[in-house]
Amino acid sequence: MNSGRLDYKDAVRQALRTIVGHRMRSSLLILGVSIGVTTLLAIYTIVSGLSGRIRDDVVSSSRPYLYVSRDGGVGGGDPLEKLRRPHLMPELIAPIEATEGVGLVDYQVSNGRGMVLNYGKERTNFVQGFGSSQNFPFLFSIGVEEGRFFTAEDVSASARVAVLGYGPREDLFPGRDPIGHTLRIFGKPYVVVGTMAARRHIVGAMGDNYVCVPWTTFTKDALNTGFEDRNVALTAADGFTTDEVMSNVTGTLRRERRLRPDQANDFDIISSETYGELIDKVTGGVALVLVVLSSIGLLVGGIGVMNIMLISVAERTREIGVRMAVGARRQDILLQVLIEAGTLTGIGGLIGIVTGYFASWGMTHLLRFPFAVSPWVTIGAAAFSVSIGIFFGLYPANKAARMNPIVALGRE
Repeated sequence: MNSGRLDYKDAVRQALRTIVGHRMRSSLLILGVSIGVTTLLAIYTIVSGLSGRIRDDVVSSSRPYLYVSRDGGVGGGDPLEKLRRPHLMPELIAPIEATEGVGLVDYQVSNGRGMVLNYGKERTNFVQGFGSSQNFPFLFSIGVEEGRFFTAEDVSASARVAVLGYGPREDLFPGRDPIGHTLRIFGKPYVVVGTMAARRHIVGAMGDNYVCVPWTTFTKDALNTGFEDRNVALTAADGFTTDEVMSNVTGTLRRERRLRPDQANDFDIISSETYGELIDKVTGGVALVLVVLSSIGLLVGGIGVMNIMLISVAERTREIGVRMAVGARRQDILLQVLIEAGTLTGIGGLIGIVTGYFASWGMTHLLRFPFAVSPWVTIGAAAFSVSIGIFFGLYPANKAARMNPIVALGRE
């Protein structure tokens, strides 16, 4: 510390001299703070990437879509009442397709049961079978890898043709062309006409373990289990928003089902964006908890700051007395120590931001999550690291500022 009033540049230089003069303890402090900031940034970025990945997998489409069902699955309402609602029967497809603003429409049928498929000596893992229209791959943006998807003619004719997901294709036909081979599905012979590309779903191979057949064929062969689920997915045509289309489709369904104005809807229409928002809320809460927990490491680093600054103040007691004797005010001494503490943790924060960036980049690429570092989180992490130093430096700074200059000058 120099004599006289506070020089901010000198205060920073003094902090750097403290680091050089006490390399071991300063390095340990900076390491602790940098690890805390690295952990904080990495956790937030990875959880944000997880949220984006789940959103992409759940939405599973390059454009927003609407999902019409008996129960949208986002909570609310009486579950038993929703189970008593009428199914979305095929007679509703044409009115929905004719509704203003509706683009692609996919009709889906399932029975809630899985199966294991066999071909020769090969067998699949547990796969989900369902029926859909010819629009399924286009509406959900899933590419056809080999062969073709079934056509509108296949749907109309209730043809026994099947398209395999990536999982059963690899299980049953490793290194072989599956097109044209016959499988027994639902106890009936189905010809494989195509396979779907890997979705690289968040749940791994489970997201690719499915087999898709025309919904008309599925209704004929598989809806004999006592349970059925019928849903409609649709996109908005160009020039229309999902809210406009939702309103129009709601009107169509109410009219087709002859619901009176005082009657509630007996169906749910959910936007894929709603599912995305729900995912963001859940993962956002998880991210907040993890960030708070990771901040404990920074608080531990703050205790180190207090110890180091107490030692530094004790070592420079006579110097502080000299400064106070030649005119330095108590607030100058206070700010001097706080700037030193903030500089120490600030350096640790900057190192933590750099290492946190690379750690986040590596983990998100390894996990195949979207990678994006929020500038606000980065700024917040830097500010938090400096504030930790200032907060925990208050006690040693106040101790230094309250020294009696006469007593301090008498210390060796």
